[in-house]
Amino acid sequence: MKLKGLSEKELIQALRQEFRSDRENIILGIGDDAAVIRPGGKYQVLTKDLLIENTHFLAALHPADLLARKSLSVNLSDVAAMGCRPRYVLFGLGLPSGTDPVWIEEFMSGLKIAADEFDVSLVGGDVTQAERISISVTLLGEGDRFITRSGAQVGDRLYVSGTLGDAAYGLDLLRDHVKLGDGSQTDICLRAFLDPIPQVALGLALAQLAIPSAMIDVSDGLSVDLRHICEESGIGAEVYEDTLPLSEALMSLSPDPMRMALHGGEDYHLLFAVSEENAPLISKIQQSFGVKEIGRFIPGKEIYWINAAGLREILVPAGFQHFRKGKA
Repeated sequence: MKLKGLSEKELIQALRQEFRSDRENIILGIGDDAAVIRPGGKYQVLTKDLLIENTHFLAALHPADLLARKSLSVNLSDVAAMGCRPRYVLFGLGLPSGTDPVWIEEFMSGLKIAADEFDVSLVGGDVTQAERISISVTLLGEGDRFITRSGAQVGDRLYVSGTLGDAAYGLDLLRDHVKLGDGSQTDICLRAFLDPIPQVALGLALAQLAIPSAMIDVSDGLSVDLRHICEESGIGAEVYEDTLPLSEALMSLSPDPMRMALHGGEDYHLLFAVSEENAPLISKIQQSFGVKEIGRFIPGKEIYWINAAGLREILVPAGFQHFRKGKA
């Protein structure tokens, strides 16, 4: 298997091909938000994330307790995107020699609070010395059913679970040394980046009602993650500017809020397809979760952006991708 020079997408495709398995208890392997196995009665979903200092976070700017919460939350979001309940976590931590013990205490405190909040049990892991802070999280969830990226159909409606672009602008604020507490509007964006809220309850509600035909979490940006659904489902989509949910904070602070919303990433909201038949079921969760329709799935393979004037243009994916310049 030759891996030199591959992009993230190409590397995943190569691994997907190389490590194919015909074991009957492997329901879904490489290529979605989580793997799915069924060794017994329920489906079990497994996901893993690796966060590296200066690539995924800036330790000098990210409070230790919130960094720990986020390291768990990004995995919780993957399980939520599968419509399953998170259960158990394995945690790995690489620390440079001489790391301040206070930082470690605050980190572990944040991790425990987040685990308790989402009823997740820490069952093992590893701690080792490293040149820079490295965080590895493996999360196991379970469910009676699961939702993939690959089930969207032409005519399905496209929904998202919250405002987009806040986290991306929050990162810009951090780089400009704006801190939590400096202002109510800036706090909204900073908090979205530093301490995202995984949509576990919504994922479970959607799965219980069997509403989505496909689902993903928005981690790398709307333009990138919608492309994942379209590629796995073999169809195209269109997104409408006048329905895209933007916060008042982003609108008032960012010089280009639409670019942040389309390409920023790190929002960790759920993006999902709903058939016309299931669309009326959205009313059962609308009041509790405030999901919003932002587009449709269409024939073909392109994703189109329909601006407020009705002009149509191809939406080119421009969010975060690994093996390019880091996001932090």
